[in-house]
Amino acid sequence: MRHLIPSYVRVPVAFFTIFGLIEFVVDSGTEPAFLKYPVIMLFLLLVLLLLVAVEAIVSALENILFQSLDEAAKERYILSRSKTPKIISWVQSTYKKLLGSKPMEEEGEIILDHNYDGIRELDNDLPPWWLYGFYASIIFACVYMVRYHILNGDNQYDELQETLEQAKVELEEYKKGAKDLVDFNTVVVSVDAADLANGKKLFESNCVACHLADGGGGIGPNLTDKHWILGGGIKNVFKTISEGGRDGKGMIAWSKNGLKPSEIAQVSSYVLSLEGTTPANPKAPEGDVWVDENTSPSEIPTEAMEIKTDSVISIDQ
Repeated sequence: MRHLIPSYVRVPVAFFTIFGLIEFVVDSGTEPAFLKYPVIMLFLLLVLLLLVAVEAIVSALENILFQSLDEAAKERYILSRSKTPKIISWVQSTYKKLLGSKPMEEEGEIILDHNYDGIRELDNDLPPWWLYGFYASIIFACVYMVRYHILNGDNQYDELQETLEQAKVELEEYKKGAKDLVDFNTVVVSVDAADLANGKKLFESNCVACHLADGGGGIGPNLTDKHWILGGGIKNVFKTISEGGRDGKGMIAWSKNGLKPSEIAQVSSYVLSLEGTTPANPKAPEGDVWVDENTSPSEIPTEAMEIKTDSVISIDQ
């Protein structure tokens, strides 16, 4: 088979195969590997030179071997090289059948009478590959028309919308298990014992210096009463812990100081669980009584009823 593929085909194919493997294996980012790493370019040049040298040496050896043969052996060698393999013969015959043209010696049967400036026209049939392809396109067009214009099948826009809706469902399911994707808009109060235990551990590691271990308040406000400076509820507490307190004072933004979103959610849930407990030395209330906008009027504390409506911080603030 070697004599069927000339060297000017073998060398580029081998070279670019090696080149492609190197690009696939070497991680060079968006930049080609041979540009990012000059040693790879040098290696490729050496490979190219080696391939050319091998082809030249093999061709020279074949020529020397041929010259050393007697006349009968030379004829057999030439005959063996000129003999077409079965696979090549099958490809050639198949191509002729698909082409559908008559051989040159039979063209007299289909030549037309008229000519122009010595050029005469042959009445060849359409190539089978073209004709069958045309028939297939007609069948496809009929099926397409019935499917989408008569039976009103789902078009690409419908399929896209269905895929997007399915993706939204899958995303929501994924978010339920991916706690570190939680944010101000998606956080909810957790009553899970493991979450509250980890929230307590994080609180004792990071928050007791300002709020004391029982949440009674020190430098920071009391966390056990119903008063909040920056708003209560899980969303506002999460946001305050994540982004920090008031400008120039208050606590730091813990999202930038080592706490993951899932951990901030756990601390927030633990902080809310402290409300209504009795600390050893509670600090005086600060801020306003927090009233959830979903709370019914009968559930609003008496002290909160005395606060002006515009002083109540909503969840969105």
